Amino acid sequence: MVTHVPSEARGDERGALLAFVEAQRGAIRRSVIGLTHEQATSRPSASELTLGGLLKHVAEVELNWLRLAQQRENERARTQETWGDAFRLQDGETVDETLKFWADVSAQTAEFIASVDSMDDTFPLPDAPWFPQGEEVSMRWFLIHLVEELARHAGHADIIRESLDGRTAFGLLALERDR
Repeated sequence: MVTHVPSEARGDERGALLAFVEAQRGAIRRSVIGLTHEQATSRPSASELTLGGLLKHVAEVELNWLRLAQQRENERARTQETWGDAFRLQDGETVDETLKFWADVSAQTAEFIASVDSMDDTFPLPDAPWFPQGEEVSMRWFLIHLVEELARHAGHADIIRESLDGRTAFGLLALERDR
């Protein structure tokens, strides 16, 4: 969803990258404004994706990449058996609690990036068939990857929301500003 990303303070690479990450987060958050639980968990297209499921997925993806960058264990790590649950709100899970969880993860990401010595600091990519073995990536890469991941899913969210009730990015921006 289109928004203007404010320019960073001159030379503030961390601030610039975090601003672009936040712009994409905002697009996904706006996609659930004013929806009932039933709407947020419905599938209005041929896709398996729902807005509630996308919200949960991006929150967990950000947490996973943050824990990789921190070189800490991910307390919400998924297994092959539970991977699909990352794309669905389970019984008792709500949009509001998922938004709160993601806000906490977002704050942790900003705090961590502020604490690293350099954006050139690295961490190893996980052992997976789609990553080169033994490769390390920078903190810069981490934030750019979050922009990429979130933007992909923001596009999905645009289509799902418009399919649900006809609301588009500009209408949701206005609705958010009116709140």
